[in-house]
Amino acid sequence: MDHDMPGPMCSMHMLWNTQVIDTCIIFSSWHIHTHFQFVLSLLAIVLLGVLFEYLRVLQQCVDHRIATKVGKGKRTVSPPSVSGRSTPEGDARNDEALSLLNGRRARSAKILVPTHFRVLRAALYAASVFLSFFLMLVFMTYNAYLIFAVVAGAAIGHYVFGGYLEPDNLGKRGMACH
Repeated sequence: MDHDMPGPMCSMHMLWNTQVIDTCIIFSSWHIHTHFQFVLSLLAIVLLGVLFEYLRVLQQCVDHRIATKVGKGKRTVSPPSVSGRSTPEGDARNDEALSLLNGRRARSAKILVPTHFRVLRAALYAASVFLSFFLMLVFMTYNAYLIFAVVAGAAIGHYVFGGYLEPDNLGKRGMACH
């Protein structure tokens, strides 16, 4: 009996593939040995896609709650005008005229966010960035089944958590890889 012989190795493909057994997902410890493990892995990846969409919606909800809580009676900070210079608050007509001439929308005043809320927002953002890159790495296995699981998770999550539109936030996505 030869003890020097290694067990099954991870199979890594850099081309489109449909391999199931001996597929490794991101880590060598996430090594698929059976079809049952592969199905469980597919379900886990779908759930991660759903979680990513949930995090996106949660970030928006937290931002709205912070804006509501902090925005009442608090001081706002006017961003620089289109020209880069600060303008007095009463000069809204000039800002509007400049934005029309430059083809840009006028910027609204911003709410100064307290540190504890900034920490919360940063943690949620970091979690969503981490998860998006994690899913990108799953996608980069080039395994058709795993790619389908990422896309299915994103679609299911978007269906479940994307039931409302906010006209002010249309087109704003953040740092998402899918």
